[in-house]
Amino acid sequence: MKAVSQEKYVLEMTDIEKQFPGVKALDHAMLKLRPGTVHALMGENGAGKSTLMNALLKEKVAIMSDKPNTTRNNIAGILTLEDAQYVFVDTPGIHKPRQQLGRVLNKNAYTAMEDCDVIGWIIDGTQSFGSGDEFILNRIEQLKKPVILIVNKVDMVKKEKLLETLLGWQDRYNFDQIVPISALKENNLNELLDVFREYLPEGGMLYPSEMKSDHDINFQICEIIREKILFKTREEIPHSVAVLLENKVEEENKIFMQAMIVVDRDSQKGILIGKQGKMIRSIRLAAQKELKEKLKKNVELELYVRVEKNWRNQEQKIKEFGLDELNEAND
Repeated sequence: MKAVSQEKYVLEMTDIEKQFPGVKALDHAMLKLRPGTVHALMGENGAGKSTLMNALLKEKVAIMSDKPNTTRNNIAGILTLEDAQYVFVDTPGIHKPRQQLGRVLNKNAYTAMEDCDVIGWIIDGTQSFGSGDEFILNRIEQLKKPVILIVNKVDMVKKEKLLETLLGWQDRYNFDQIVPISALKENNLNELLDVFREYLPEGGMLYPSEMKSDHDINFQICEIIREKILFKTREEIPHSVAVLLENKVEEENKIFMQAMIVVDRDSQKGILIGKQGKMIRSIRLAAQKELKEKLKKNVELELYVRVEKNWRNQEQKIKEFGLDELNEAND
């Protein structure tokens, strides 16, 4: 391996070889380093972006589910060590949108990619290269930023197949690094942090050391409630809900909360409430339990359901529900 300084880059390396147990991930690859502070974690729905960020931070700052578009906002997760601070931005899954909401979520992801210093592209190692990957790859090629390909779920792939996958991706693009991981089992995450560390410039911290996320507790409360809805409902319901915190009163050992669940059709309201209120009660108890653990206080949660017909195609409603943060910042 040889290192050559360049005017455009902090460091440029050629003829890099990288080997993991049973897998030679990089062979005569190149690495070009630019100053960087913020890393965008992007990829298709279900690739494991939120799972990875939570695993890196060792704390849940982004909700998770197997439903597409679980993540709707760009969420910064902040990892502060003794000698470094990492800022990871979890982005909505990039997809072909069917409503205005989908277009807003894609815009959120694209903006994070444009604003970050390093892109961490997370792919599902169990899946073959598809049209969605091609779409993201074309976008990345336009940005001209350092890109680390993070191959997730390698614990579910045989070594021979994994090697084939890594070599196939290496042929598609000149990635700065390719790192196989398992976010769920937290395999190879220290190696991934070491790769990201190479992009950290010297300087002060961007956030206070105790801060874990750039979103406040009220946002996290709404997301936890929405996560329970995602777990307990199917079909169109998970994609149709928004959660608004209407009221929060804190006492010494207890917090009282009222939240509104918004859906876009009358039929969805009936499904969410359920027969004799069983569904809404199940959602409330599950959310209440996690909020109690998170806030270290007893929590009394009340949930209501409101219909806002076709809200996912209404720009004003999307903005009102806090999902178009980019336009909010410009107002």
